[in-house]
Amino acid sequence: MEKNAKKRIGLMNRDVFVFVFFLILSFFLWYLNSLGKESEADIRRPVKYINIPRGRTLSDDTPVRINLSLKGPGYSILKLKYPGKKTPLAIDLAKTTYKRIPGSKNPDYYILASGLNKTFTVQLRSGCDVTSVKPDTLFISFVKENGK
Repeated sequence: MEKNAKKRIGLMNRDVFVFVFFLILSFFLWYLNSLGKESEADIRRPVKYINIPRGRTLSDDTPVRINLSLKGPGYSILKLKYPGKKTPLAIDLAKTTYKRIPGSKNPDYYILASGLNKTFTVQLRSGCDVTSVKPDTLFISFVKENGK
């Protein structure tokens, strides 16, 4: 009697192992299939500002990170979401239209982020399109290089 019970337990353990193996395999194949489809995701990326006007620097309260909403193939989004080192996206102040905040005494400006979608899409080089940027308005302030 004990031999039959041990044999049944051994067969049951093997069946459970086979079931778990194929369950994991089916999940993996489903995940690969879903990555090939069009999807949407949000990522957070660092930002650097280039071509700052001569004799000026950016104040410390200028945004250094932005959130991007992406649309594209799952593989491309996965590649952007989990890289080791995230290279900053560049905002070229010589090519970007920034406007002065009305009524501001300081040299405070704003940039509408919707105008940066194409620029960021090109910089990402991933096959994904940037659909929106948050915050939708980037506020920047210039200070003189000598600190005054």
